[in-house]
Amino acid sequence: MRESSAFLHALRALGPVRLNEPLSRHATFGVGGPADVYFVASGEEHLRGGYALAHREGVPVFVFGSGSNILVGDGGIRGLTIENRTSEIDGPSPNGAGYRVRVASGVSFAALARRLAAAGYAGAEWACGIPGSLGGAVVTNAGAYDHSLAEILKSVRIADARGEVIELPAGGLQLDYRNSAFTRGKISDKIVLSLDLRVQPGDARLLTARVKALDRERKAAQPPGRNCGSVFKNPPGEHPSWWYVEQAGLRGHRIGNAQFSERHANFILNLGGATASEILSLIRLAQERATERFGVELQTEVMLVGEFT
Repeated sequence: MRESSAFLHALRALGPVRLNEPLSRHATFGVGGPADVYFVASGEEHLRGGYALAHREGVPVFVFGSGSNILVGDGGIRGLTIENRTSEIDGPSPNGAGYRVRVASGVSFAALARRLAAAGYAGAEWACGIPGSLGGAVVTNAGAYDHSLAEILKSVRIADARGEVIELPAGGLQLDYRNSAFTRGKISDKIVLSLDLRVQPGDARLLTARVKALDRERKAAQPPGRNCGSVFKNPPGEHPSWWYVEQAGLRGHRIGNAQFSERHANFILNLGGATASEILSLIRLAQERATERFGVELQTEVMLVGEFT
């Protein structure tokens, strides 16, 4: 850990700091080496402040929310890692033909979808199974069941490296299937602070029933256990990503304590004690076979971060 005592002192003035924090404790995969410096941002001012401080001091910085869509290398992450625990929700309130709700980027997409459905607001109920935070949902245009965040997103508030706040309309984010201006590098050195979403009044009873039906469908299709959710994006064309993994003979295939799920081949399970390198080896094996046998490039939906050995 090479960060200066002055940097650590300034960071501790903003909130809790841990040194050499194992990221396996915070990622849903349950793997990952240590973060040099680990900072918990409980409010927007802490998130902006920590991010700006790192840039001012020349310290590399990585921000994550729920840890559900990342694979952290066994070597960990250098510099500052910020856990985004911002939780503010404002609204819904009348706004034009519908209702607007402003949500902090650290809020779980699934939790918000359930809350809105129970309160009788429609538009996000399909997201009841997306465990990631809304900040990450913006970056990847998260979606499920043929819906995506782009359908209900009005605008986002982001902060630059100096901590200055910028508001951008959804139309300026280039949102399409699991991509955005963030993933394409068109927006860089910025963090998402909050989102304005557009919802409509609906029948709480029917919306709650829809959420329960989606819960049953997801439970039947997706495996339990430690995983990151979907590993690969669906490629263009006729078949989803799991089909290529299965046709490559990898359903149930295991390397060490990492395994492609028997139930759903686009999930990799940590069977207990898996390493990031074992998981990455499975990912690379599936990519190689899909390319060799079908000429298809499987792109990861999970984000690979940190140092891999």
